[in-house]
Amino acid sequence: MNCRKLSRRKFLNLSAGALAASPCLMYRASGEIARPLTSIISAQAVPSVANAQVAIVPCYQYGSGVYPAMKKMLGLLGGIKRLVNNKTVTVKLNLTTTNFTYYLRRPVGETFMTHPDTALALLQLLFEAGAKRVRFVESTIRNETLEESLARGKWDLRAFKAAGKKVEFENTRNLGLGKRYSHLKVPDGGHIFSYFELNHSYEETDVLISLCKLKDHITAGVTLTMKNLFGITPNSLYGGQAGSERALQGRVPLHFLPKYDHLELPGIIPEQRKNGDSGYTVPHIIRDIILARPIHLGIIDGITAMSGAENPGPGLKDSLNQFTAPGIMIAGFNPVSTDAVGMACMGYDNPRAERGSWPFEKCDNHILMAEQAGLGTADLDQIEVRGMSIDEAMFPY
Repeated sequence: MNCRKLSRRKFLNLSAGALAASPCLMYRASGEIARPLTSIISAQAVPSVANAQVAIVPCYQYGSGVYPAMKKMLGLLGGIKRLVNNKTVTVKLNLTTTNFTYYLRRPVGETFMTHPDTALALLQLLFEAGAKRVRFVESTIRNETLEESLARGKWDLRAFKAAGKKVEFENTRNLGLGKRYSHLKVPDGGHIFSYFELNHSYEETDVLISLCKLKDHITAGVTLTMKNLFGITPNSLYGGQAGSERALQGRVPLHFLPKYDHLELPGIIPEQRKNGDSGYTVPHIIRDIILARPIHLGIIDGITAMSGAENPGPGLKDSLNQFTAPGIMIAGFNPVSTDAVGMACMGYDNPRAERGSWPFEKCDNHILMAEQAGLGTADLDQIEVRGMSIDEAMFPY
């Protein structure tokens, strides 16, 4: 069916969906045979069916109001103490680039990157809930530490370090501070990849949080909590210079597989190398990643963001991109349900839309595929929305 703009009084706020995948995790030294190890990821950290609700709260500007709004939002979900108390928590940021110049005449944190205020508020709440260590991660395209990148972006790192004793940052574009890549299998064998080799941070954690923006995506339709994890694949193994620990080029090979058939790309299913349709490969890779590395909590920053695309990158039509100010934040323990509600708040009335329907005109729907894989429900009639209603929160993109 063709998607229409959302009717602001269409949806019922009922109950549902769940995250129940448990990936088989292994460690593998680069170039060696994989050896199974006991998973470091805590089974208790995986959310239950009963915790699949989604919360929406108003928040109209960055600054001191972000912390109380985020605290209220997480409180609507029952709090996060049970999830993070005495745990190591990893927060995947959404930078997309390390070019921190203004875009659409706004600071990049107000358009397409994670804003430092949302990251700092989350950090404070994690330590208040008993987290013993918090590690911020992102794969950048510079030979520098993540701290160095964030400092160039004017993040107040002193405030982050003052929030708790164990605050860490890691650039996951390669091995980083680890000695081996983590070998994470896709439980059902995968669509494009049967496993991924990732920076150790994505395995050596009890809880994974995806902290993202409320944005469209030129290839995947939308980029919310699940699409954010596309960036956990290291440049050193999945980028245009794959095979080098100093590789900087991004994940273009994952968009155009036939052009990079000379690269190893660990875990790729051989017959998929001939598939040159990025509207197929990218959404299916997202689906495989989420199965291999589950999200425990997703937070979508819709205070301000942008529509039209995911960033001002090469080849994107800036004339289509617009600054947006929905004035909301969204959170949920189930990424499928959280992203479905995020889509609805953007004015896309059918998060389960098939390819050919807006905003998935030229791509498969990774949210639908994650639902089909058993990771949660994208049916808006089966999701309990707490706080603001979708009707109240909607800002058509």
